[in-house]
Amino acid sequence: MTGSGIDIEVTVNGRRHREAVEPRLLLTDFLRGRLGLTGTHVGCEHGVCGACTVRLDGVAVRGCLVFAVQAHGSEIVTVEGLAAGDGLTPLQEAFRRHHALQCGFCTPGILIAATDFLERTADPTKQEIRELLSGQLCRCTGYAPIVDAIHEVAHA
Repeated sequence: MTGSGIDIEVTVNGRRHREAVEPRLLLTDFLRGRLGLTGTHVGCEHGVCGACTVRLDGVAVRGCLVFAVQAHGSEIVTVEGLAAGDGLTPLQEAFRRHHALQCGFCTPGILIAATDFLERTADPTKQEIRELLSGQLCRCTGYAPIVDAIHEVAHA
């Protein structure tokens, strides 16, 4: 621990970062404020809406429920790290094709959660996709285009 906080080291989207952080700093605030990765959105700050979903050591988690110090030594993937280079992932392309976003606030968290889900679930049904989305709050789309986009990628 230094005078300005606890030293942590994390790998975010393939890039290693070493920072001194206050013990109470949330992972979402670390990613957004310290690293400038504003794709991770802060919604409810209670783990309910899913806007802050990131992958921590390969598992989708709510960034607002994790302290930055808890991520020490971990690998984190945010929405900015999903695609390599300037291209989009097949899931991001499907979201574009199906108009599965409107305001976009929920989209980064849904993309992370869906990416995690698709890696863990072979041949998901639309009902299983809806169950995944029950943990992601979207106020604009009605979910149907999101379900269709995820289903398309799952069965491509």
